[in-house]
Amino acid sequence: MSEFPWPTGAATGIGSLPGTDIVEAVKLVFGELPEFPYLPELPARGPGADMLGRSAGLLVDLPVELYAARWRVAARGGTDLRRIADLRERDLDALTEQAVDYQGPVKIQCAGPWTLATNLELRGGGPMLRDPGAVADLTGSLAEGLRAHLVELTARVPGARLVLQLDEASLPAVLGGQVPTESGFGTLPAVERATVIEALRSVVEVVGVPVVLHCCAPDVPVGLVREIGAVGVALDLDLLPDLDELGEALDAGLGLLAGAVPTEVAATASNPVSPTAGEVADRVRRLWGRLGFAPDRLPEQVVVTQACGLAGASPEFARSAVAAARDAARQLP
Repeated sequence: MSEFPWPTGAATGIGSLPGTDIVEAVKLVFGELPEFPYLPELPARGPGADMLGRSAGLLVDLPVELYAARWRVAARGGTDLRRIADLRERDLDALTEQAVDYQGPVKIQCAGPWTLATNLELRGGGPMLRDPGAVADLTGSLAEGLRAHLVELTARVPGARLVLQLDEASLPAVLGGQVPTESGFGTLPAVERATVIEALRSVVEVVGVPVVLHCCAPDVPVGLVREIGAVGVALDLDLLPDLDELGEALDAGLGLLAGAVPTEVAATASNPVSPTAGEVADRVRRLWGRLGFAPDRLPEQVVVTQACGLAGASPEFARSAVAAARDAARQLP
């Protein structure tokens, strides 16, 4: 039995898929990724289905609204929050129907506190990140909202062992003082590492399920991910962090969701082709060999994924990318 919350030789997806039909998307995920399915996100459905909107909709006593194409803190809940809630209810209905007899791990995704603080605006303008008190309120609100969301999911799908993926694409920028000010002519000060760890750890402790931190930006702080109590880190293998830091974290027991199926080609090539399962498996094995770990640990500790979300891909490419990850993972044991 694996010590990780996923089975040996598993694959999963990062989060987003193309299209607007949540029922078909959930069927695709459970059909193609039966060992480690996830609740897909469909940003093409519009505002409230995007990562920021759907995540901000979970906040407790911190309403948001869409203003000038950006999400900001609102005085009270309105049409935008009702839209988010309606989309979430449809998502959960589709998951409940598809997973009625399912027994095993299921992953859900949500933006983490630092990515929300970077991209949500205060009522007066500017990112919440510039106000430490607002960030603290946001973090507590998110933790409580996620806890309630996971409780509801458990009631709907009692056979599921839930895994939470915190999407923190903004984390390196927060730590490096690279988040732009409202004017765009300057940057906000770097947030101390200890403060970042404390906030993330508080979310991990409150939600009560295994947490994976996903970051598809360069310079992923892998050591920090281990310190917050996460069970794994999800990253793009094209943007590998320092191998020594990654090796140290994995040696200490951190799991790896290896983004080994490139997704950038889906948005840049005229006729994108996903790599074969064999090519993906070889890529993961090469990384494992460079790290110097025993081969028998690989299929237990590593989950094969796409490099990032697939919202911008064609349905055909998305399906082939998911299948390549699945078949590659099955080749690893």
